[in-house]
Amino acid sequence: MTAKTSTTKPPTAHKTPRKRQPTAPPEMDAPMTAPEPEGGTLPSHPATELLAYQTDLWRRGVRYLDTLCERADNMLEHEQAGKPPLLDFDYEMLVDGRRLARPANYALLRITRVGEDCLEDCLDETRPPVMIVDPRAGHGPGIGGFKRDSEVGMALHEGHPVYFVIFFPEPVPGQTLEDVLHVLRRFVETLAERHPGQPPVLYGNCQAGWAIALLSADCEGLVGPAVLNGSPLSYWTGESGVNPMRLAGGLLGGAWLTHLMADLGDGRFDGANLATNFEALKPANTLWQKDYQLFADIDGQRERFLEFERWWTGFYSLSKEEIVAIVENLFVGNKLERGELEVCPGCSVDLKRIRNPLVIFASGGDNITPPIRRSTGSPRSIPIPRHSRPPTSVSSTCSIPTSGIWASSSPPRWRASSTERSSRASAI
Repeated sequence: MTAKTSTTKPPTAHKTPRKRQPTAPPEMDAPMTAPEPEGGTLPSHPATELLAYQTDLWRRGVRYLDTLCERADNMLEHEQAGKPPLLDFDYEMLVDGRRLARPANYALLRITRVGEDCLEDCLDETRPPVMIVDPRAGHGPGIGGFKRDSEVGMALHEGHPVYFVIFFPEPVPGQTLEDVLHVLRRFVETLAERHPGQPPVLYGNCQAGWAIALLSADCEGLVGPAVLNGSPLSYWTGESGVNPMRLAGGLLGGAWLTHLMADLGDGRFDGANLATNFEALKPANTLWQKDYQLFADIDGQRERFLEFERWWTGFYSLSKEEIVAIVENLFVGNKLERGELEVCPGCSVDLKRIRNPLVIFASGGDNITPPIRRSTGSPRSIPIPRHSRPPTSVSSTCSIPTSGIWASSSPPRWRASSTERSSRASAI
C-alpha cells in the first residue's frame, strides 16, 4: 500500500499543561492515623478504640469522597479542553493525518522538551528513533508518556529521538482501517526522511500492537524492531474459565450489536462501550477492589488514582467502518492469525511477511490479552526461527494488569533461568 502525501501545516509546539493540584483541605493532608495523647499510647479501652476507629473512618471517608469529586472535575476539565493528549512532555506536531490525501484522525508528534530541559543536547544521533503508538480502544492517547517514568521517558533517558502517535476524539467520516494504515505508513516514511539509514523502533501498546504488526508486514525494510506490549494477535486461543473475552463474540451472536451501537451513534461508535467491556471482565475489581484499595491507602493511592482515571475516563470514538472491521475480522473471524485479513480489495495481510525483530511482553494478570494470545502462542501466524535470523520473538511474562505492562509505576521483575536469558540475549 502506498499513501499520497499532501502539504501539511508547519510544526506547532505545545507545552505540557500544568496538572491540577489536590483540593483537599489542609487538615486532611495528615496521614490517616488516630491521634495519641502526649503521655504515650492510647489506653486499651473498647470505647477509646471505637472512637479512634470511627475518627479514622470519617477522615478516610471525607478524603475518599473528595478524591472522587476531583476525578469528576478532572474529567470535565479534560473534555472542555478538547481532550488533548495526556503527555507529561512538551511536543510539536509534525504531520496531521487529517490533512493527508487519505485522511485519518491520527497525528505524529515529536517530543521536544522534558520540563525545563531541552532535548537537543541530550540525544544521541547514533541511536535510532522511537515511535510510540498508544491504544485506540475507547480511551485517548498519552498512557505511554503520561509520567516521566514511562516509555517516552525511558527512551529519552537512553538518548533516542522520540516520536509519539496520537489520535483525535472524533474519527474522519467514513474512516477505515486501510486509511489508518496509510497514515501510519506516512509517519514511518517521515521518520525515514528525518533519520536516513536508521529504521525506527516501533512501540505498540495493546490495540496498537496489532496495528504495528500490520505495519511491519506492509513496510518491509522501513521499520526496525517492533515492541508489542499486551497486544492480541491470536483471538480464539485461551483457557477455559479464565479468558472469557474470546467467547463474547459467539455468545452475543457475532457483530450485530456492534452494527446497532454504531447506527445509534449515527455512524460513530462511542469508546465508552469498549471501556464498559473491559470493566465487565472483572466485576469484582470494578465494583469493589479498585475503590477499596483507594480507601484503604488514601494517602498513598490518591495521586496515582487521579492520574490513571484522568486517562481512563477520557472516551474517544471510532467510525462504524473501523469497529465493524475490527470485530468481524479479528475477534469473530480471527482472520489476522490465518493471514486472511483484507484491508483493501485484493490486498491481504500475512504476518509471515514480517522480517523485523519482535519483542513481545505479556502478563498472566492480563485478562484482556493474556500470554496465550501473543503471536508466539500461535505457530500458524509467525514462524519463530531457532537461530537469530529474523523474525525473532523475545517474550517475557509477569502477573500485572494489561495497562501495567506499559504504564507501570515500577518495572516488573522478569523471571528467567540462566539458559533462557542466554538464549534471549543471543536472539536479540
